[in-house]
Amino acid sequence: MAETENDGEALAATVDELEVAADLAVAEMIQADDELGPIDYIVVEFPAGQSTFTGEAAEELALLVAGGTVRVLDLVIVHKNEDGSIEVDEFDDLDDLGLLGTIEATLAEVLAEEDLVHIAAAMEPGSTAGVLVWENTWAAPFAVAVRRNGGQLIASGRIPTQALIASMSNEGE
Repeated sequence: MAETENDGEALAATVDELEVAADLAVAEMIQADDELGPIDYIVVEFPAGQSTFTGEAAEELALLVAGGTVRVLDLVIVHKNEDGSIEVDEFDDLDDLGLLGTIEATLAEVLAEEDLVHIAAAMEPGSTAGVLVWENTWAAPFAVAVRRNGGQLIASGRIPTQALIASMSNEGE
């Protein structure tokens, strides 16, 4: 039982830290646009019948927010029905958010309906997808310095982890 009590105290302390982080993030959102870090998004699809929402990813995201690494700008859940119709759950409409409930105040809700329609078009019928838009707050000071010195982004990209691993494996052959 002592372990459970300690876990509960640790969780309460983490929630308190996240609430403070959320308050700070709201204050930061008021700052000028030229102080923003790079903005990214991901869409993670869970095929029908294959999702096991344990809360593990939500906890990791909440810790990234609490640590100041990222600021969540939008988070929605898209359900694509078997008939192709879609249902969208906005973050603030979701129940039982756990640790993620503390970041609700930082949301800018940047996704438009058109964005969600395009996302749903790429989804398989019966699947569910999480759509996350975030600011890389860790990179903001660098991005601001570049902009203040007249620099502008002309290219950006991502290398999927699987592609990098495959490339490194092929080099050894």
